[in-house]
Amino acid sequence: MELNRANVGEGLTGRLPAVEIGGGAGVDTRTHPKKRPSLTNGKHEAQRFERAANLPTPEQIPAREILGIPIAMTHYIQAMDAMDGMVARRERGYVCAVAVHAVMVSQHDDEMRRAVTGSTLTVPDGMPLVWAANMLGENLRNRVYGPELMDRYCGRCAERGHRVWLYGGRDQGSLMQLALNLRRRHPGIEIVGGFSPPFRPLTGEEEDAIVEQINEAQPDVVWVGIGVPKQEKWMAHMRPRLEAPVLCGVGAAFDFHAGRISQAPPWMQERGLEWIYRIAQEPRRLLPRYLSYNPAFVAAFARQLVRERLRARS
Repeated sequence: MELNRANVGEGLTGRLPAVEIGGGAGVDTRTHPKKRPSLTNGKHEAQRFERAANLPTPEQIPAREILGIPIAMTHYIQAMDAMDGMVARRERGYVCAVAVHAVMVSQHDDEMRRAVTGSTLTVPDGMPLVWAANMLGENLRNRVYGPELMDRYCGRCAERGHRVWLYGGRDQGSLMQLALNLRRRHPGIEIVGGFSPPFRPLTGEEEDAIVEQINEAQPDVVWVGIGVPKQEKWMAHMRPRLEAPVLCGVGAAFDFHAGRISQAPPWMQERGLEWIYRIAQEPRRLLPRYLSYNPAFVAAFARQLVRERLRARS
């Protein structure tokens, strides 16, 4: 199936000289050269395996369960090194950046829980998870915030030649703006395709077409920004069909980096006050979520903390 597209002309420049976007906001991959065939070249293979040997695997990163969800006790550099290792070894997996919302949805949504617990690496996206981990005896200095992880790792992709595919965005305009902004911020980044899905489940034929487009473009990393819990479920469902080593769900990062929504000031993020800023931006959508999930998380984690402290004393 060929997804409907309308020619946008010179909407994007650089390594993608012509982009076509249409009904589903698909970014045409056919204008890109195929991935360098040097993976079969002996010299390149030797370099790749040598590099992979020095990179951590996700399994080597310690994790701590918070309400039954194993959260990696990690930082940006280590998480990105693990992603580099997955690319170098061509090991397929997916990365979840979870905050309180995702943890609490997992408490009552079995499919979401399976998706998160089945991920290759689950990083702490929100400061409350950092605080919770530290109350359990860990020593995390900061979170691994999805939008920041995307920005930093796109920089590394530009440096190391990793190919990128974008799945998400509010609409075709947002997707195009995101690609433009990433190219401006990270010159040389290879964005080899993208798709902004409709606000409904894809048909089987549409899903097959997306799989074909992604695999044909041969990306190393697929960024997924369709919101919690859809992105975690999508990655778990699509993982067996996609050849890209890394899928990474980053939530609102697409809107932030496209410039459609502003991020909270650093001082608010550092103090765990980003939720106040976000409520002011989207009160109808976010206020009920925070009023429901945040108190429930505090109560549930308090019970876990008491249990673990009593167990430690016994």
